[in-house]
Amino acid sequence: MALYLIEGALDNLQPAQIQQSLEQIATEAIDQQGELIEAQISEDLQRLFVVLETLNPTIAEQNFVAGGFQVALLKEVRLLGQDLATVKLRKGKANYLVEWNLPAGLTMEAYLTRKADKSSLYAQVPDVKFERTYVCEDLSKCLCFYDSPDKSTVKQAREVVGAPIDALTPIHNLH
Repeated sequence: MALYLIEGALDNLQPAQIQQSLEQIATEAIDQQGELIEAQISEDLQRLFVVLETLNPTIAEQNFVAGGFQVALLKEVRLLGQDLATVKLRKGKANYLVEWNLPAGLTMEAYLTRKADKSSLYAQVPDVKFERTYVCEDLSKCLCFYDSPDKSTVKQAREVVGAPIDALTPIHNLH
């Protein structure tokens, strides 16, 4: 089984509607031997980020669409920083999402080496806690989740590790 990140734009849906759709996605995933790992929504209720563990991208997309959402992005991802059991326990702790569109020509080996070399630097910004990263297997982008008191602290942490920010979004966990 693999992990798939699915991003969707939300068209004026209310949190209760979104939650009901996520419950349907979770049920569909279980019916197909998969699992909805986490679902994060932007604070402005405009974007949804879902991670599904399933057999293939077609099943992931079908589950997302069955929930009534439109797929804006679907990518196979690799989880870094936490294992799945920890993600399930801590998914509600992340309150900021950083998106970074990775530079062309970057290899997974180079990315993982850089990540390992820089991760200890987060200790220089003790107010922010790096939670996890999902890096797209095609190295197009990564999504980094943080527990932080505010945006400026996340920005400071990213500066310390020398990692750009293409988008910084306050988020809430819905599943």
